Amino acid sequence: MSNVLQPHALPDDRHFVELAKSVLDIEADAVAKLKGRIGAPFLKAMRLILGTKGRVVVTGMGKSGHVAGKIAATLASTGTPAFFVHPGEASHGDLGMITDQDVVIAISYSGTSNEILAILPMLKRRGAKVIAMTGKPASALAVEADVHLDVAVEKEACPLELAPTASTTATLALGDALAMALLDARGFRSEDFAQHHPGGALGRKLLVHVSDIMRKGAQLPKNRPEDTLLPQAILEMTNKGIGMTAVVDADEKLLGIFTDGDLRRVLEKHDNIRGLRVGDVMTKNPHTIAPEKLAAEAARMLQERPMGGRLVVVDRQGRLVGALTFHDLLAEGVV
Repeated sequence: MSNVLQPHALPDDRHFVELAKSVLDIEADAVAKLKGRIGAPFLKAMRLILGTKGRVVVTGMGKSGHVAGKIAATLASTGTPAFFVHPGEASHGDLGMITDQDVVIAISYSGTSNEILAILPMLKRRGAKVIAMTGKPASALAVEADVHLDVAVEKEACPLELAPTASTTATLALGDALAMALLDARGFRSEDFAQHHPGGALGRKLLVHVSDIMRKGAQLPKNRPEDTLLPQAILEMTNKGIGMTAVVDADEKLLGIFTDGDLRRVLEKHDNIRGLRVGDVMTKNPHTIAPEKLAAEAARMLQERPMGGRLVVVDRQGRLVGALTFHDLLAEGVV
């Protein structure tokens, strides 16, 4: 008898596909129904956080604890100082992290989590404000909190109605809604976001400027308008290797560009190009970008208007200071 394991055949593939779709439908419905509850309590919670001189402390047990950690991380990265505290550890010393200047977001779908209820009197005694996120408005946590945000769902997506699924999704979504409202109220900008995310691709997209990666100095192809195509302009394009040359006057002001595409068009019209000057056949008024712009903006321009995958960089006086290509942006990890 062969010892090779045979692939397990699912008894009913359609059943599992339909089950998965049902889970998504239930969770989507739970999130959609939250819209009707965005009102006075939500605004009160938002203003409570905006008015605090301290930080936001998010707490929860079990699955609610994982959601609490994500909400704390989202708040912290979008301009609202926040951190997660485990309610069990809070009873054994971590309560000292919370001051009377802080706002506590306590998450418990039942509103009866023993670990949270155990620290609730101490939180109230020291003067910290409490925002409860529960699915039970009459629960002890909801009643004792300064603000209650209702995250009730009609049913969980779990076929056994046991595992927190729709309820955790709804709680997470409401936490995101609160974080985004706070972001907007604080005037938080993409530049601020970048300061919180300096590493990885996100940091590169938000922090790298055109001046950081543009070709300049000896790498920059350029010609005067009186230069001939052969050999001057074509030689410059070949030596610098980006398929174009910038045409500038004596003060380095950009007059136009001449690209390999322009060269093909010239060859179609002229049998002999030796006497042609680059200024007579250049493309005038090319798209440009300022060196202080984010490299992500350059990427957006090149994606919306291919421009041969190249972009000329000029200063406020219109002087040529650099050039960059789509490959430069790829190499830097901006796209």
